[in-house]
Amino acid sequence: MDSLLALAADPSAWLALVTLVAMEIVLGVDNLVFVAILSSTLPPPGDKKARRIGIGLSLVFRVLLVAGAAYVVHLTRSLFTIFGKDFSWRDLILIAGGLFLVFKATNEIHHNVDPDEHAATALAKTGAFAVTVGQIALLDLVFSVDSIITAVGMTDHVAIMIIAVIAAVVAMLIAADPLADFIHRNPSIVMLALGFLLLIGTTLIADGFGFHFPKGYIYTAMAFSGAVEGLNMLARKQRRRPPE
Repeated sequence: MDSLLALAADPSAWLALVTLVAMEIVLGVDNLVFVAILSSTLPPPGDKKARRIGIGLSLVFRVLLVAGAAYVVHLTRSLFTIFGKDFSWRDLILIAGGLFLVFKATNEIHHNVDPDEHAATALAKTGAFAVTVGQIALLDLVFSVDSIITAVGMTDHVAIMIIAVIAAVVAMLIAADPLADFIHRNPSIVMLALGFLLLIGTTLIADGFGFHFPKGYIYTAMAFSGAVEGLNMLARKQRRRPPE
């Protein structure tokens, strides 16, 4: 208790906390897009329930990662070398997660292009809710690896990292439903969001192979594409408005 009080009175600890919370929220944007797209395949109210359970499970996984921070650091150690490139557990996790994102986004694009086939296969699926929740939790774990490793490098205080993780997950819970509803009301956004997932999946694979793309470039491209689509939506709304 004394150590926590001393930590609360330390200005550098507050600065580290604010920085980590901001970083976790920013890095969670791409994960939030995936959660919204994946949960939208379920009929209501199962979609909201899946988002909440999946994000809740991801909180448990993130806290466990933070608690095992010393082990997380070892994820960056080389396991084997192929053609002069060292691969670590982190690299393998990013490659596997990126491949899954590319597969899932490509599959959803196909289903959106051919919705009748998608409706038929969706009705035939069993256990779709549990599968969706599991995918949300596991993909969040993939997205969390880099942020947790960065957090470990920024502070030695586990309490600060846990508070930052909880704040980021709460922000995700608050934003998940409005984002999913917005995507549902605007079908054209779905293709844009799936394109984002393809981009994110590709960068995860590249990162796993040692090709690092600055996150700022990726988020700037996503923001620019979103702004263009916003102008298109505004133009379509104006065209549908009856003449006075």
